[in-house]
Amino acid sequence: MKQGVSLFSFTETTDVRWMFEHAKKAGYDGVEPVMSEAGYLNPDTSEREIMAMRRMAEDMGLEVPSVGVWSLWENNLVSDSSAIREKAFYIVQKQIEAAHLLGADTILVVPGYVGCEFASKPERIRYDIAYERSQQALARLAVDAAQAGVAIGIENVWNKFLLSPLETARFLDEIGSEFVGMYLDVGNVIYTGYPDQWLEILGKRIKKLHMSDYRFDQAGIGAFVDLFAGDVDFEAVAKAIAAIGYEDYITLEMLPNYKQFPEVSLYADKYAMDKIAALIAEARK
Repeated sequence: MKQGVSLFSFTETTDVRWMFEHAKKAGYDGVEPVMSEAGYLNPDTSEREIMAMRRMAEDMGLEVPSVGVWSLWENNLVSDSSAIREKAFYIVQKQIEAAHLLGADTILVVPGYVGCEFASKPERIRYDIAYERSQQALARLAVDAAQAGVAIGIENVWNKFLLSPLETARFLDEIGSEFVGMYLDVGNVIYTGYPDQWLEILGKRIKKLHMSDYRFDQAGIGAFVDLFAGDVDFEAVAKAIAAIGYEDYITLEMLPNYKQFPEVSLYADKYAMDKIAALIAEARK
C-alpha cells in the first residue's frame, strides 16, 4: 500500500522543493499539494508552474495522488452569500484543473459548513439549506470532475455538517456520481464517531484516506497528535480498510503543524505509517 504526505503538514508558503525533498527522504511514495489563496499552489498559478511542480515530483520519484485545499473555510461552498458560493465553486474548479495537470486522480473538498471556528468571519447556515446547496454545487462540479478524470472527495471536517456515515452515504448516493465520493480522515472522525464504522459503511464511496490521530484527554484542534499517541483504534481501522478492499493511498496529515521543525513530523510518523500498512496487510490474509 502506497503512503503519502499531505502538505497540510506545512504552511501554504513553505518551499515546494524543500517539502518534496523531505517527503522523499523520509520514504513516502507521494505528496498532496494544497491549494490556497496565495501560496505555492493557488487559483492564479500558471499551467507552466504547475507542470514544473509535477516534473519536480517525478524527478524525485514521487507521485501526486491528490490535491487538498485551505481556502474553502474562508469561502464557504454553502454560504448565504451568492458571491462567496461562486468563489468557492471557482476554487474547486481550479483544484480540478490543477489536479489534472499534476496527474492526481482526487481532490479534497470541504463540502461547506453549517458552523465552524476556523474562518475569520464564520457564518451559521441552516442545516437543511447547507445540505441542498452542497449537493447542488457538487453535482455541477461532478461534470467538470468527470471531464478531467479527477474525483471529488468530500472530507469529514469539524463543520457541524454530515455528522454520521449513514447521512454521508445518503448524501453521496443522492448526488449519484462516481466522481463525487469521500476523502475520509480517520482522526477527524472520532470527534463524532468511530472511523472503522465510517470505513465499513462508506465502503467503495471512499476515494482517499488521511491518517491522523486525536487524543481525548486534550482539547480542541491542539488535541491532534502523532499517530498512535491518540485514541484512534488503528487495529480496527486496518481491519476495516482490508474488509472494504481499499488499496489506494494512505496519506499522513499533521495538522496543526509542528510548532518547530515541521518536517520532523514526516520522519517521526513514518514508522507508524509503516505499522498501519503492515496491519492492513495482515488483515487481508
